[in-house]
Amino acid sequence: MKKNEMSELESNRIYEESKLKVYGSAVLFSFIIGFSFLGIKTCLAVATPLETLVYRYNFAFLGALIPVFSGFIKINLQGKKKGQLIITAGFYISFIILQTIGLVFATSIESGIIFAMVPILVKIMAGFFLKEHTNWKQNIFIFISVAAVITMFILGATDITVNFIGLIILFISSLCTAFSSIMMRYVRRTYTPFEITLFITGGGFIVFNLATILTGMKNGTLGSYFEPLTHISFIIAAAYLGIMATLISAILNAYILAHLQAVKGTIFGNLSTAITIVAGAIILGEPLQLYHIICTIVIIIGVVGLSVTSEKQKEV
Repeated sequence: MKKNEMSELESNRIYEESKLKVYGSAVLFSFIIGFSFLGIKTCLAVATPLETLVYRYNFAFLGALIPVFSGFIKINLQGKKKGQLIITAGFYISFIILQTIGLVFATSIESGIIFAMVPILVKIMAGFFLKEHTNWKQNIFIFISVAAVITMFILGATDITVNFIGLIILFISSLCTAFSSIMMRYVRRTYTPFEITLFITGGGFIVFNLATILTGMKNGTLGSYFEPLTHISFIIAAAYLGIMATLISAILNAYILAHLQAVKGTIFGNLSTAITIVAGAIILGEPLQLYHIICTIVIIIGVVGLSVTSEKQKEV
């Protein structure tokens, strides 16, 4: 076998292995986020949404600091533009804040429908900011996946009421998460996935602890800051939300977006929705209807179809 042929075979082997790692990370990300609803439900049973957020980011930031201080992971920010990293983290944290506020006014059904459209927003933004364009086959699979998620939420709704304030806030929140994905893709050659995640968890830690302190001082409830930690179920659930659903998922998300087109990376969020529905039925005994199964299959078709199209681009 000629040397150039062996080199090409080795290159293809490395590419296939890298592709497997990236898509494996994307599937793992989907499962982590898909099961996070269990942690959220457990936390909200004994704590407020703000308390849930503050401990979620407490665990996440602590989890990020341990490997840094132990020397296991090296952080090198010298000579790099910090503004880009701050903007990336800012959009991500703004998404969390606005989503929480939006759900005060709107229903989870409205939220699900709005956030199902994030891949479409990312597709538009990626074309404008990153010059990443999709072909007609990819567009079909994107719309198939989005339509399946929206259909699932609509069919599961007993009463859909429209709250325009909530919808506007949730839409802005979805724009923030879309911009965050674009920025993660944009800074991928400058910062490592862990460096991006460290800023996200650190920023969330500062913002939500500050909000908790100010709220506590205003309402006279500052002394109850540690009260949720008296519940072992809360500690376990908050640790999962912080370590797995925030820290690990953010690292995986940044890694995925460093190797895939922005829209391909974000489409796995729709798969998380399907996993949440199925997990709720299996673990919590929630009703699993035929349309859940059909829509889940269609979502998977859309995600897989988008993932396998235009492989010749070798994004990984």
